[in-house]
Amino acid sequence: MQPPGHFPPDFLWGAATAAYQIEGAAHEDGRGESIWDRFCRVPGNVRNQDNGDIACDFYHRYRDDIRLMRDLGLNAFRFSIAWPRVLPNGRGPVNERGLDFYDRLVDALLAANIRPFVTLYHWDLPQALEDAGRPSGGWLNRATVDAFAELADVVVRRLGDRVHDWTTHNEPWVVAWMGYGQGQHAPGKTGDQNALTTAHHLMLSHGRAVEVIRGRSSGARVGITLNLTPTYPATDSPEDRTAARLADGQANRWFLDPIFRGAYPEDMLAAFDQSLPPIEDGDLALISTPIDFLGINNYFRSVVGAGPDRSSIVHHRPEGSTYTDMDWEVYPSSLCDLLARVHRDYAPKCVYITENGAAFPDVRMHDGSVPDPERRSYLERYIQAVGRAIAEGVPVGGYFVWSLMDNFEWSFGYWKRFGIIYVDFSTLERVPKSSYYWYRDFVARQRQLVAAGGNGFTYITKHGGTRT
Repeated sequence: MQPPGHFPPDFLWGAATAAYQIEGAAHEDGRGESIWDRFCRVPGNVRNQDNGDIACDFYHRYRDDIRLMRDLGLNAFRFSIAWPRVLPNGRGPVNERGLDFYDRLVDALLAANIRPFVTLYHWDLPQALEDAGRPSGGWLNRATVDAFAELADVVVRRLGDRVHDWTTHNEPWVVAWMGYGQGQHAPGKTGDQNALTTAHHLMLSHGRAVEVIRGRSSGARVGITLNLTPTYPATDSPEDRTAARLADGQANRWFLDPIFRGAYPEDMLAAFDQSLPPIEDGDLALISTPIDFLGINNYFRSVVGAGPDRSSIVHHRPEGSTYTDMDWEVYPSSLCDLLARVHRDYAPKCVYITENGAAFPDVRMHDGSVPDPERRSYLERYIQAVGRAIAEGVPVGGYFVWSLMDNFEWSFGYWKRFGIIYVDFSTLERVPKSSYYWYRDFVARQRQLVAAGGNGFTYITKHGGTRT
């Protein structure tokens, strides 16, 4: 396989993480309880009853980890704010020690010439907000929209003089459907109406936060990160194409349409008719407040067909494909297709690949090394797909590998490893994997090409040829 080539000079090469997955220090310096702290302690919710109490101990080891980022050649790092670390009760008194940590982290990143990309919410809602208004607490409660706006105000007041890239939410689909609709994530609630109410309130809080951030920081760039899944029909039959359209509506259009078009898709309003939450005057105008960039998280595609009754959706597992340790299909061209579709249908000003990566069952060898050729191949091929999309005119501004290091992988605990840095969870030792070194060398090569004065970039076509 030929190596990917030359990307634009201002392209950002980064890595992504999330607070609950790496920070640890769950009971230190005034941090409050999150819904994930509570969820992890219910037997059966998380494999091996793992939790994020210690995680990767990034809270204490962040300076060492930033040295690894610098050696890797990153010029951007995506991390999230732990809401209960800043506002232990969700609202009210601010925990200054929590803000102090993010102060130190941002300063250390900037000293290493690494641009901080801050996500305000990556799933760790304060338990106090979930308890408020039970049984309709947390994101089922419209008051949580106001609480999130207060979080944005507090954090931007402190960090907005140095942080200019802000993401409101990470993957609202996952929060809504896996946390409040299917019960697989915290807080473990179920029901379509719960999921749709949660999704609407997340979108409202996004719009409010965009206004707050811009009001507090004149130079801020604000966006949202969606997990988007390119959806293909299993066959060209009308039934399968209808099923694919429906699956796309739930996974993608339900969030893209209100953000970029100011309306929920009509076909999905009809499909969800019995479960829709109250939508008040002005809600959709707020949700569609213009954003500066769209973050896209993508790992796989979805192939669907109509069920036997023709009204349900059946997910297919294509034969002959390669799959990751999450049983996700490796199909890089779908990322290029997805980027082209989003650009064509919604025209965001800028797109970042805010997460892309793969879990594999990594093993540390006798010499201490961690070879991971499958992950290296995955990253190489998906980065090629990003290059093809840029060549086709999609305004992609950066790529963030998921993840910088192995971490707490939600309901899978510490079983699934996504990192390009291996973490020995018994000692917390960090060991760069072979994919780390590949990514380091690849990024260095891009900069060499830019320094050499290349115009445009070389990329691999779908048919194996090259263009410049």
